Amino acid sequence: MNGFISTVDQLNTWIGKAFAWCIVFLTFAVCYEVVSRYAFGAPTWWAFDVSWMLYGALFMMAGAYTLARNGHVRGDFLYRQWPETTQAKIDLTLYVLFFFPGIISLMYAGWKFAHFSWLINEKSPFSPDGIIIWPVKMLIPVTGFFMTLQGIAECLRCVVCLRTGKWPRRINDVEEMEKLILEQAEAAKAQQAGA
Repeated sequence: MNGFISTVDQLNTWIGKAFAWCIVFLTFAVCYEVVSRYAFGAPTWWAFDVSWMLYGALFMMAGAYTLARNGHVRGDFLYRQWPETTQAKIDLTLYVLFFFPGIISLMYAGWKFAHFSWLINEKSPFSPDGIIIWPVKMLIPVTGFFMTLQGIAECLRCVVCLRTGKWPRRINDVEEMEKLILEQAEAAKAQQAGA
């Protein structure tokens, strides 16, 4: 189980980091459009479409990465006070009742939506040249697939916690600066108390 969890976490980490580069291209496209429009009076025909496509790709493909990091928004003022096994039971129940039906619906509807877009070679109505948009719509079922994989890994993580009483470790690739500063302060206090 731990091998599968680790493999899925690593896969979704790689995908999340790869799609994070969309933010660089998105920033370039928006800045180029602003300078072109306001400094030279020559707005682009492509910047609007490219910016929403890049943002959509980034938003969708980062979902499984965020789930792997346990980074989705959660009202955890009660949750964090519960024992880890209670947390695992609640999480497992919620994944089965809500997460998987929602993601399966996303994949089903997203595939129909993307397939139709591909069949008609859908193009953007917002630009004169009509940039094709079906590749971005294909990311909807792809996102659903990777979210499903990560959801399975999260359910297995719950099973491990129920068996051992402890959550399995997650991959730590990035941390908020505030958390690191607090951990360093705690370590310094412990070191001073021990001296």
